[in-house]
Amino acid sequence: MPGFSPAPRLFVDFALLGLLATLWGASYTFIKLGIATIPPVTLIAARTLIAGLLLLAILHMRGIRLPRDAETWKRFLFQACLNSVVPFTLIAWAEYSVDAGLAAILNSTTPIFTFLLTVAITRHEPTSTRKLFGVIAGMAGICLIVGLQALNGLGRELISQLAIIAATISYAGAAIFGRSFKGLDPLVPAAGSLLCGTALLIPASIVIDRPWTLEPSTSSLLALLGLSVFSTALAFAIYFRLIHTLGSVGTTAQSYLRVPIGVGIGVLFLGESLGPTAWIGFICVFIGVVAMTMPAKPKAVAAPAD
Repeated sequence: MPGFSPAPRLFVDFALLGLLATLWGASYTFIKLGIATIPPVTLIAARTLIAGLLLLAILHMRGIRLPRDAETWKRFLFQACLNSVVPFTLIAWAEYSVDAGLAAILNSTTPIFTFLLTVAITRHEPTSTRKLFGVIAGMAGICLIVGLQALNGLGRELISQLAIIAATISYAGAAIFGRSFKGLDPLVPAAGSLLCGTALLIPASIVIDRPWTLEPSTSSLLALLGLSVFSTALAFAIYFRLIHTLGSVGTTAQSYLRVPIGVGIGVLFLGESLGPTAWIGFICVFIGVVAMTMPAKPKAVAAPAD
């Protein structure tokens, strides 16, 4: 019986990678539409609640239970702060004044900050000249994107852009801390951290926004549903599947794939546009992230002497 060709499976994996980049690229437009009538804290509280419950249902169907020990839930809580509560809220607030496409570009720099945190603090992975070049190109891109606003003083738009960069740094910390959940099924920390995030955000929403007084539009509610179901729950499920098939390096390709997708969606559906300096910055960020995520070539092994 002939062996099964890996080509069809590889095609499926690459199709899923493109779908993942689309789902996460679309999240910036969903957020832009959602915050039109739903305040950021309430929007993100609802996002984490819906996505967390969906992942919990998936785990239940698979017969997997969440851990019950307090130590693991403390780690889930810390991961929630790094991976959802802080970055989700900062990005949602920032998109009051920052275009969805620009948010996608700034948020694509997570691997760069992951590298910087690794060099400065954790040192859990080896560094290289190529990765250093990626850091320099990516940081140059950030400076080009926000530089013109900086020349005009510290206005609201610059502060919003810096908020997205702070969210990106938080994502980088989450990527490093997330390695501590290696012994668990990947969906377990995803669901656990989202539920912990919900526990923090719902009280904040009640105090800050009084959600019972809100009158969200139909478009904002549909955007919230799309953000929760597709850009969070479904995206997490695809992401963790690809980790096992393409590996972590291959899966991180979505970091730069989602940038043109996020920008394109913002241009097509929100009528946004980017200036020439931002486009140059985008190119620098793209080059930097590619240099950061390309796998190193294996070293040749010398043949044994006769």
